[in-house]
Amino acid sequence: MPGTLHYLSVLTTPSSGGLNMLVQDAQREVRRVFIGGFWGQLVSSAIWLASAALGTWVTPRAAILAVVAGGFFIFPITQLLLRLTGGPASVSRDNPLGNLGMQIAFTLPMTMLLLVPVTTFRLNLFYPALMVLLGAHYLPFTFLYGMRMFVPLCAVLIGGGVLIALYFSGSFSLGGWIGGVTLFIFAWILRASVQTELRGEG
Repeated sequence: MPGTLHYLSVLTTPSSGGLNMLVQDAQREVRRVFIGGFWGQLVSSAIWLASAALGTWVTPRAAILAVVAGGFFIFPITQLLLRLTGGPASVSRDNPLGNLGMQIAFTLPMTMLLLVPVTTFRLNLFYPALMVLLGAHYLPFTFLYGMRMFVPLCAVLIGGGVLIALYFSGSFSLGGWIGGVTLFIFAWILRASVQTELRGEG
């Protein structure tokens, strides 16, 4: 299937009595349950765009509080949306990649501590720095979902963050708008990739 990565290794899940699962099967389940990360990225894009709007028309402080506080609600809102659409909200207990997903989810909040000295040095570097952190956060999703499309997402976020920091840091909110739009676009691209895969097997 174009756009997906297939690994033939076998994962052992001790918690399920030593049951073996092919990595590609574990990745396929992650893709299908989370629809290629569609809802999570859509929620993230909404938070970024709302934050950018606050940064543009209210204050940078309000924008920063919105994106930081909103980040804590991405997972529960995503779970709610998955349930409302009638699908499962988590992978099976036999899927060892569920633990990996949880570990990846905690990397961004921990690395966001770097934003404190960055924004103290220069407030307008907040969004560019966050774009770089978010892009790095998405790179392991390439393996988690078995989808190459996370590589260009990572590249756009990191590259965009660096370019804005170097050449367009006169605007506080620019990175927020670009980050939000990028997440929105890739959410639909990844969803389409999973839907194509499902139709091919149907």
